[in-house]
Amino acid sequence: MAMAAADIEALIRAALPDAEVEIVALVDDGDHYKAKVTSAAFAGKPRVAQHKMVYDALGGRMGGALHALQLSTAVPN
Repeated sequence: MAMAAADIEALIRAALPDAEVEIVALVDDGDHYKAKVTSAAFAGKPRVAQHKMVYDALGGRMGGALHALQLSTAVPN
């Protein structure tokens, strides 16, 4: 079961409305992506908490519809 990049972006934006989201397919299989998410909601939070916020936004799809997500997070300048 694959997941489209647009669907990943929509889920993240629904949870983090101010987020800038960049999704890049690492392999053309719908299962392996790289994502950069920038959001003010990450301010003051450690990287692990930031990543958890993104994974929570995906609603349990990691390991199922979405096999791999290379994730980087940032706070806007």
